[in-house]
Amino acid sequence: MRYQWLLFDADNTLFDFNQAKNIALTTALARWNISAVPHHFHSFELINNRMWQAFERGEITAAALRVQRFVEFMQDIGLSGDARPFSELFLATLGQQAILLDGAEQVIARLHPHYRLMLITNGLQDVQRSRWAACSLRPFFADIVISDEVGVAKPDPRIYDIVFARMGMPERSQVLMIGDSLSSDMQGGIGYGLDTCWLNLHDTPRPDHLPLCYEIRHLSELLPLLLPADPTPGA
Repeated sequence: MRYQWLLFDADNTLFDFNQAKNIALTTALARWNISAVPHHFHSFELINNRMWQAFERGEITAAALRVQRFVEFMQDIGLSGDARPFSELFLATLGQQAILLDGAEQVIARLHPHYRLMLITNGLQDVQRSRWAACSLRPFFADIVISDEVGVAKPDPRIYDIVFARMGMPERSQVLMIGDSLSSDMQGGIGYGLDTCWLNLHDTPRPDHLPLCYEIRHLSELLPLLLPADPTPGA
């Protein structure tokens, strides 16, 4: 097998972040006596994505992201008041949602005997640590690297320096980066000289500017890609 290490992203690669995010947003809105409707989810999705992209580019800090996205969200839905309590409730609820994507546990259990596994995430420390502590995948992974803890985020190569130090400095050719984000996971992996596997959950057109090694639509597609083929009966 070509690789020794599989480097996984967390949100929307292993964790069902969209479902967890909607639960957390519904809970926070209910505290302010607001029933969540589709516009709320859509509004927050746009604001949250824009904020995380700015964070990946180094334009805002994690501390600013925690609150500013809710300042803008509350303004958009006409909710007045301090955004910090809203943010705190959202994050506390989000940290309780260790919801995995369909098939994630089965795929990781199948891969674990053949590869060493690492998790690398741009998530916030309190959310990711809380979810990871309750996650059934934790025993399969050697370690988790969280951008909020180490002070640098994907796609910055410095976070990969940290990951590789924790892995014992394997050859880059022996590591495969697997994730759903083109801007952080794929761009980060490619920029660091790693082979990449894009989990394209929404059948998005493949970009011409990124030389991706593999593209899959479901985590289960990793198994025929990465596991040795069963011997042919009678061969």
